[in-house]
Amino acid sequence: MIFEHEIPSGSRLYFGESARLKRRIENRAAEFLEERGYREMVTPLFSYHQHESFDDPKALIRLNDTDNHEVSLRADSTADVVRIATKRLGRSTDSKQWFYIQPVYRFPTREQYQIGAEFLGGEFARVAADATTLLERLEIRPLLQVANIAIPRLLSERYGVALEDLKTMHIQRILDTGHSWLEALVRIHRAEDLEDLSLYPEDLAEELERIRLAVEGIAYRPLVVAPLYYAKLRYYDSLLFRLYEGNTLFATGGSYRIDGVRSAGFALMTDACIAEKMTKGNA
Repeated sequence: MIFEHEIPSGSRLYFGESARLKRRIENRAAEFLEERGYREMVTPLFSYHQHESFDDPKALIRLNDTDNHEVSLRADSTADVVRIATKRLGRSTDSKQWFYIQPVYRFPTREQYQIGAEFLGGEFARVAADATTLLERLEIRPLLQVANIAIPRLLSERYGVALEDLKTMHIQRILDTGHSWLEALVRIHRAEDLEDLSLYPEDLAEELERIRLAVEGIAYRPLVVAPLYYAKLRYYDSLLFRLYEGNTLFATGGSYRIDGVRSAGFALMTDACIAEKMTKGNA
């Protein structure tokens, strides 16, 4: 039996203090991102292309338009922002920096508010700095994890490490593939662990060097390196970062290429920020 006052599992309800806090967080974020040169975009709730962003299409809530073409509720904002900015707006604007404040929806009834920014042609270190600075403005300082999705893909494609073992971080199965340098790779956690890359095959050493150079350009601490981390969104193809504390993810982002456009961006998890500040009473 479903009562009249119930809301679906995974959906969001904010009222009173939490609604006020949500508005303050979003207003502060908009002010900061405008200061950093971003312009706001609100993308359509429905999209024809969401399936191109996800490894697992089951994450999408699917519908049909009036011509019976399949559409999905917005499950991710990045690809739509880039395509609208480069193809629909075209010559009507020369802006390369865009931000959005809007929810995304995942199957079956998961609703998640996000504050995101995309920098067309932008560099990884710049957007990582924008994400960390925004969280600091909100008085939230989680752990920053830097990774490179090219590394797990190389391990899977060239060195016989099962992608599923990388996704689930099944360390023993990864080590069982028998490469002498894997144990050292698994143990990389600090920037200092990247100083000598001569142990690794040339292709992996090149991607580890990308992490080392990126970390050198990031002043934020605390910071850890996670070369085996695998992100589920398809468009990421190089450097990645996550900002989290315990099991709570506050932001994620990285470098990507969509329709030939090399860009970088991030998404801040508004719901996690609200919960953090409500719990600690520092709204």
